[in-house]
Amino acid sequence: MKKVLKVIGIILGVIVLAIAVFFVVQQIKNHKTLNDPRLPENYYELVQTGGDLEKKYLGQGSFSVEQITVQSENKSVKNIYIYYPSELKASAKQYPLIMVVNGSQTPAKTYLPFFERLASWGFIVVGNDDPQPGTGETASFTLDYVLNQSEIKVSVDKSNMGVAGYSQGGAGAINAVTKFENSKLYSTLFTGSAAYPMLAMSMGWAYDPADINVSYFMTASTGTSDDMGKPDSNAEYNGVSPLQALKEVYNILPDSLAKVRGRCVNAEHGDMQLRTDGYMTA
Repeated sequence: MKKVLKVIGIILGVIVLAIAVFFVVQQIKNHKTLNDPRLPENYYELVQTGGDLEKKYLGQGSFSVEQITVQSENKSVKNIYIYYPSELKASAKQYPLIMVVNGSQTPAKTYLPFFERLASWGFIVVGNDDPQPGTGETASFTLDYVLNQSEIKVSVDKSNMGVAGYSQGGAGAINAVTKFENSKLYSTLFTGSAAYPMLAMSMGWAYDPADINVSYFMTASTGTSDDMGKPDSNAEYNGVSPLQALKEVYNILPDSLAKVRGRCVNAEHGDMQLRTDGYMTA
């Protein structure tokens, strides 16, 4: 009996050790996911484009760029990044602003070259390090900071502000323009493979497309990660951003709004930020 108990104890010990090792490995992977850079400085030179116009707007603009990093009191936001044209501080001009809402487990610090390139086209580009921004709350918090407390607040053209989001961040971007006191300040929305309404609701990022009242450019990929080809996207999971749901959202929007729907061929969900980069800039 003692031998049996000893064997059981050894087995349990091995199981506990295996579980501990598993969680350590997962923590290491998660640390890498949240901290390792995803884009090289010249990422835009490595993306294959379909034409000269796309290539132009995927490249660098004509403005040199500076940036500010602010450590936030908000534990989800962590850091706020503000990229802007270098001429801003010596100019009386105001500049359009783009709020960028991260994809899942993709804090801004992992793809800052994206912000710098976009700012080179004359935008103030803002983001934060929230890895789970689907509710839009941290985007709203970040916008409030930039407009009311940041050192470049007087340089923001409040009549020309947009928000862009990818995947979970697409849901976050939609929530950012529909659910908060400062939502009314936005005039433009861009999403790359936004989590479709049923998926967003199941994940706690629910949004109502009927509440969107700004110009909207929505995109997704044709790959199975976005569209699994099932007959009813509202009855079962059908990818992150299926065409059926894309059409439903598009049709809900009133014709009085400027609205565009597009899909990237030969692309998957994870390709969308780079594949749509030039189009979003233009």
